[in-house]
Amino acid sequence: MSSVLDVVLLTEVSVTLFVIMDPVGTVPIFLSLTSGRSPATARKAAWQAVTVSFVVITAFAFFGQQILSYLHISLPALQCAGGLLLLLVALELLTGNEKEPTAAAGTNVALVPLGTPLLAGPGAIVATMLFSQQVHGLATFMAVALGVILTHISLWLAMRFSLPILRLIRESGVLLVTRIAGLLLSAIAVQLVADAVRAFIAGEG
Repeated sequence: MSSVLDVVLLTEVSVTLFVIMDPVGTVPIFLSLTSGRSPATARKAAWQAVTVSFVVITAFAFFGQQILSYLHISLPALQCAGGLLLLLVALELLTGNEKEPTAAAGTNVALVPLGTPLLAGPGAIVATMLFSQQVHGLATFMAVALGVILTHISLWLAMRFSLPILRLIRESGVLLVTRIAGLLLSAIAVQLVADAVRAFIAGEG
């Protein structure tokens, strides 16, 4: 099994992206952006948003390194910047100061702001690019790919069944999950910065 799928990397990718993209925390935002629309329209918006997010994340996973090379940006620099960015997001989640995007009248909310930047935001893009650097064979490729796919499936399920989920966990449940996600995300951010600092020191040595 390990020769076909790196289970440890799969778990790391799935948990990290799940925490960053926060399917449960997306539920109340999705409901507010699709309020007043028919259930069929809301279901279509959920599918479109996940598709847009998946395309953006996949594009950066495959071509992100080429972009970095063209701009002469090192991976440790990206890792440190990504860690600081995730730390800011984590602090917003922990303090409850996260900004909810609003939809302009007449726009397709599935594309903006749902697909990006709500789902495929800077944090998820940076994390996916970093995980793509660990792909060195079939097992690691399958782990990263499956992790991205599973996360987007969970996002679709959360939005598709947002009304029953909200009735089940209520606003207090969403708040609790958001705070826990912020705590986990802050730990991930600190680890990214620490790894980047070690990489800089090793490079200078």
